[in-house]
Amino acid sequence: MSERTIRILEEGQGKLIQPFDLDEFRAHNRRKNKALVDKRLDEHEAIRRHIREGDYVGIELYGTVRCPMSLTRELIRQGFAKLRSAAQGVYEADLLAAANCITEMDWTYIGLEVYGVSNNLRRAVEGGYVKTVTEWSNAALAWRFKAAAMGVPFLPVRSMLGSDTLKYSAAKVIECPFTGLPICLIPALVLDVGIIHVNRSDKYGNCQIDGITGFAAEMARASKTLIVSAEQIVDESVIRAHPDRTIIPYYVVDAVVHAPFGSHPGEMNGLYERDEQHIRSYFEESKDPGKVKAYLDKWVYGVKDHEEYMNLVGRERLQALRIQGG
Repeated sequence: MSERTIRILEEGQGKLIQPFDLDEFRAHNRRKNKALVDKRLDEHEAIRRHIREGDYVGIELYGTVRCPMSLTRELIRQGFAKLRSAAQGVYEADLLAAANCITEMDWTYIGLEVYGVSNNLRRAVEGGYVKTVTEWSNAALAWRFKAAAMGVPFLPVRSMLGSDTLKYSAAKVIECPFTGLPICLIPALVLDVGIIHVNRSDKYGNCQIDGITGFAAEMARASKTLIVSAEQIVDESVIRAHPDRTIIPYYVVDAVVHAPFGSHPGEMNGLYERDEQHIRSYFEESKDPGKVKAYLDKWVYGVKDHEEYMNLVGRERLQALRIQGG
C-alpha cells in the first residue's frame, strides 16, 4: 500500500484564539435540555446568567442589519473587560472596543461603513488594550462557524490564498491530496456564547429571520450557549405555520429576550430603517475619546435597560424610522 504525506505549504502567523475540542462540544450539546421550556428573560438576566469574564463571544449580524444592540449595551453595562470575540460587526463591535470590553479578537473588518474605519478599535489596539488581533476574510470566519456546526475540525477553501490576510490568520495551506494544488484549511470556531437578534421567536427559542440571514444558522449551531433577542415574541402557532422559515431551532437556544427596536441604531428588514443621523453623529464623536465617554455615559450607562434606552431615543423618533406596513 502506497503512503503519501500531506504537505503543509504555509501557515498563518496569527494566534488561534479559541482552541477547540469537538468531542467536548458534542458532549456539551448532548447535555443540553431538549424540552420545550419557557426561556424568556430580560436582557440583564440573560447576560448575567450566561456570560462569564474571559468567555469567547460571537455577535451575529450583517452590516448594521439585525445587530443585537440591546444585548450589546447590557453586556457593556455589566462591566465585562476581558472578553474574547469574533468581530464581524460594525456598530456593536466599535462600541465594545470603546468600552474596553475585549482583549482578543478574530476580526474581518470593523468600521462604520461609508464613514470610515473604527476610531475606537484603532485606539484600543494601538494603546495595547486589545492584545491580540487575528485576521480572517468575512467568508473564512463564517466558514469557521460552519465547520463547528458540522462537527469537523476544518473546512478546505480557496479563500485568502495569496493574500496578507492569510499571513496574519491562523489558517494553514496544504497541498491538496487530490489535485496537488494549494488549498487553505480554515479551523473550526466553537463559541462559548453566541448573541443573535431575530425578527420573531416563540418562548421556546424557535426563531425566524426576515431578509438577510447572514451567518445566523451557522453561529447558532457553533455556540455552546446562545442568547437571542427578538423584535416579537409570538405564539408557537405562528412559528408552526411556516416551519421552513425557522432558521434557529429551540434546542440550541438558552435565552430569549423581547427587544422591539433591539437593533437600533441599526435596521431590521421590513420593520425599520437604520438611524443614519445617530450613527453619523456617533462616528464624528468617536474621533474624540472625551466625546466617546460622554456617549457611553448617556446612551449605555445612563439607562438601566432597553426600555429606558427607547425612551431616551424618543418614541416618536423610533416610529418615524418604521417602514410603512412594518
